[in-house]
Amino acid sequence: MLRSFAPLRITGAALLLLTVAARGDLKIYLAGNPSDVCPKLYGPVLDLGGSSAEPSGLQGMVDAVRGCAGCDAKVDAVIIRASGGQGLNPVFMALKGVDSAETLLITDRDSANRRDIERKVRNAEIVWFAGGDQCNYIRWIKGSAGLAIQGGVVYDACPDVSASSKEVLANPFHRDVSLSLDFFHWPALRDTITDTHFHQRDRFGRLVVFLARTYAGKRIDGLGVDEQTSVIVTPDQKGKVVGAGAVYLLVVDHPAEVLERGNPLTYRGLKVWKFTAGDTIDLARRPTESFRILDVVEGKLSGEPY
Repeated sequence: MLRSFAPLRITGAALLLLTVAARGDLKIYLAGNPSDVCPKLYGPVLDLGGSSAEPSGLQGMVDAVRGCAGCDAKVDAVIIRASGGQGLNPVFMALKGVDSAETLLITDRDSANRRDIERKVRNAEIVWFAGGDQCNYIRWIKGSAGLAIQGGVVYDACPDVSASSKEVLANPFHRDVSLSLDFFHWPALRDTITDTHFHQRDRFGRLVVFLARTYAGKRIDGLGVDEQTSVIVTPDQKGKVVGAGAVYLLVVDHPAEVLERGNPLTYRGLKVWKFTAGDTIDLARRPTESFRILDVVEGKLSGEPY
């Protein structure tokens, strides 16, 4: 069981031990204390980050996992990534309450299935999926021992080209729209599709297409998170927004009017909420009031989505 997700930064004086082990396609980078700590846990806690590590959100997640902000309780963090290197280790080691940070660079399914890797993940108090190409997580980690893979439905980007709002609104069955199921089963994210870098990369339109393609007779939600912004979800399934940007909740509860291969999307009556720092999103009891309405008509949005 993955107990929680989170990351953050280095204060400077602590013991820092760095070891690197490589076997085949697996690389392991360890920073900090190699001994396992076993604190009392207060999770599970999810950090739904819209881009790279957002310091206040990540520290808040660490504190929620260990149940305190100013105590001496320590946690071990495991960072799972399918590309890159050890760059997040110092980010984690800078956090208050982090005893060690261990990056597992997994680029094949055999490595993901190794018992020692499973044991590292099970023993960690915090497990963080780094950003990058989420399709690699589908290829190598799904079914084995980042935000884009947290929802009940996942945009997996497996065509290896990131879907653009303009292209997929013009054709909802564009080859770049690829969706997967059953990566995680978080109760707070059931019937939810997440998306990152939301405003900065203009992803509102593509999230609408993902929702339209997924809708099957019951409400489904989209959660778009801006860069440098996080939603910290605690065991009560309430998510607190932290950071400089916004979080957008899109709801569809009816079918699209025009959802056809090769034709622009028409989808009227999209319900949209916008949340900023300090706001709380109750993911157990999704909002049903105080929304604004946006329409998509022949592939065009009726108003400013952000």
